[in-house]
Amino acid sequence: MATIRKLNKRKHIAMVAHDHKKKDLIEWAEYNKAALARHDLLATGTTGRMLEDQLDRPVKKLLSGPLGGDQQIGSLIAEGKVDMLIFFWDPMEAQPHDPDIRALLRVAVTWNIPIACDRATADFILTSPLMHDDYECQIPDYSEYVKRKL
Repeated sequence: MATIRKLNKRKHIAMVAHDHKKKDLIEWAEYNKAALARHDLLATGTTGRMLEDQLDRPVKKLLSGPLGGDQQIGSLIAEGKVDMLIFFWDPMEAQPHDPDIRALLRVAVTWNIPIACDRATADFILTSPLMHDDYECQIPDYSEYVKRKL
């Protein structure tokens, strides 16, 4: 049986972008500035600084992704402190911290939070009617997994 986690009307949105996708994310954020103003933003290092400058509003900045920022976001997701992940990643360039990226995406799926990895998906999520109200997110029941015998 799944548990329910309530996502408040004001969502906590984590934002990450690889170097070659930062410009795309910043342009997307500027275009959606009014909608994003209704939510709390957090981001990895450089991306967070760029968002803060462009949007002229505070963004909680974590470490740079390769220095542990991806893992910090993953931890916040597991703690129920992130409601959505916007991660513009570069599919054409290998990243030295690919294992961290995969772990971040895995934990986001594990805790059933919406993930946008490109502009179109981010547009669909941000404009969804579900973004404007409280939402009850079902979290899978992992009790059997936790109790398993090794």
